[in-house]
Amino acid sequence: MTELRFELPDGTIEGIRVHTLLNGGYAGRNQEDVAAHVAELAELGVPAPASTPALYAIAPYLAQQTDEVPVQHGRTSGEAEWALVITGPEPGDVLLTAACDHTDRELEVHGVAWSKNAGLDVLARQAWRLTDVADRIDSLTLRAWVDDDVLIQDGKLAELLPPEYWLNFLADRGLREPGVAVLSGTIPMLPGVDQFAGRWRVELGDPATGRAIELSYRVRRLPEFGEK
Repeated sequence: MTELRFELPDGTIEGIRVHTLLNGGYAGRNQEDVAAHVAELAELGVPAPASTPALYAIAPYLAQQTDEVPVQHGRTSGEAEWALVITGPEPGDVLLTAACDHTDRELEVHGVAWSKNAGLDVLARQAWRLTDVADRIDSLTLRAWVDDDVLIQDGKLAELLPPEYWLNFLADRGLREPGVAVLSGTIPMLPGVDQFAGRWRVELGDPATGRAIELSYRVRRLPEFGEK
C-alpha cells in the first residue's frame, strides 16, 4: 500500500495508506456531451466503456506524491483532476486535493484501464477537508499547464460529477472507508496544445479564498535497451 501525507490549511498533517485506488472516466456532468466524446474517441480506436460514467480500478501503489513520472515512450500525457482521499469514518475525514492521472495513450486504444495502470496518479501534497469547501464546490477551478507554462486545461468543478456522487457510489458498494482514493475524471484539453509534454502542472483553486493546491512533475523517459 502507498502511504500519502497531506498538509491541511491549519498546518496539520494527515497520513493515510491507500489500499484502493479508483479513477473516474467519462465523468462530465453533461452526459450528452460525454456520449459525443465517446463517439469521437471510438473513431480514433479507443474502445467505448460499457456505461458512463466509468470507474477503473488502479493498482494502489500508483498513487504517488512525486516530482517525476517515468514513462516508456513519448506518447503519454497527464489529465488534470481532483481527488478524494478518505482518511476516517466521519464526513470531515474526506480530503479534497489536486491530482494528475498520467496515461499511456498508446495503450489506450487497447483498453482504458490498461492505459491508466501504465502510469502514475500524481497527487498534491496539500489538501482541504471536503466539508470546508462543499458549499462552493462547483466554483472551484481546475487548470493544467505543460512545459513552459502553456495552458492546456481550464475549467471548473461544475463540469464534472460532484464529489458527493462518488461518495454515494462508494457507500453503495461498501467502499466508503479509510484508505480509498478516487480521481474525478478530467475536463477537456484546449485545442492546439501538444499534450505529449515533458512537464505537467495542475492547480485546484478556490476563488472565494484565493487559496490553491498545486502539483507539478517532470516526465522522464526510461532508457531503452532493445529486445532480442
